[in-house]
Amino acid sequence: MAVPPHSAARVDVLRLPAGASEWDELAVEEPLEIRVNGRPVAVTMRTPGHDEELALGFLLSEGISPVRAAIPPDLPANTVDVDASGFDPARLERHFYTSSSCGVCGKGALEAVAVESSPVTSDLVVSAELVAELPDRLRQSQPAFAATGGLHATGLFDPSGNLVCVREDVGRHNALDKVIGFAFKEGLLPLERHVLCVSGRLSFELVQKAAVAGCPIMVAVGAPSSLAVDLARDRSVTICGFVRDGRVNVYSEPWRIST
Repeated sequence: MAVPPHSAARVDVLRLPAGASEWDELAVEEPLEIRVNGRPVAVTMRTPGHDEELALGFLLSEGISPVRAAIPPDLPANTVDVDASGFDPARLERHFYTSSSCGVCGKGALEAVAVESSPVTSDLVVSAELVAELPDRLRQSQPAFAATGGLHATGLFDPSGNLVCVREDVGRHNALDKVIGFAFKEGLLPLERHVLCVSGRLSFELVQKAAVAGCPIMVAVGAPSSLAVDLARDRSVTICGFVRDGRVNVYSEPWRIST
């Protein structure tokens, strides 16, 4: 698999104790300014590539309904402008404040997400055997990680375990936003008949994004956080953690995983 352009950079490294100086491939990290209707709303550190998808997925996760995203021809690199009808900047600022200020008990966080998404009602059921295979299938489609060892990934799978889309990024949230942005562009939202698989752990924010996208099942190589589990149970999302070596831990809505 070829490494996507601009996702890796060569640097000189001194390897000890051998004392050899060699080239090493590192994941690229650069800022991206996201604008809505020409107005700057956020800056995120990301790996270049699929920037329009990243902006679309980010805004969808924040409850904003985008129309399209594009790189402005008259602006410098690392900027994406999104067209969105009925955009209320004050509402976005309020949501950011709520998300960053309610971590003591998590109650405010759950209420904020409840405003943005309904519980996921999909009746999708997949086998535990298939779930156990998804991290390996995802890993086989991560060329930038293979080269650098420094990127997270999110994969979108159909009910048969076929990979629909994979995106890599230095930020785990960015990788998921890129997949959600892809799904938006392809007309796949809500993701009622799909499974998301992430290469690391499951945080509250990742489950929030899955819930807003309407995805019923989320799989992770690592562990979920306590608030991620609370949110998954509140939004009826099935989350599976520590999926490795044929083992699957199901933390919410276990009826979607058949044995």
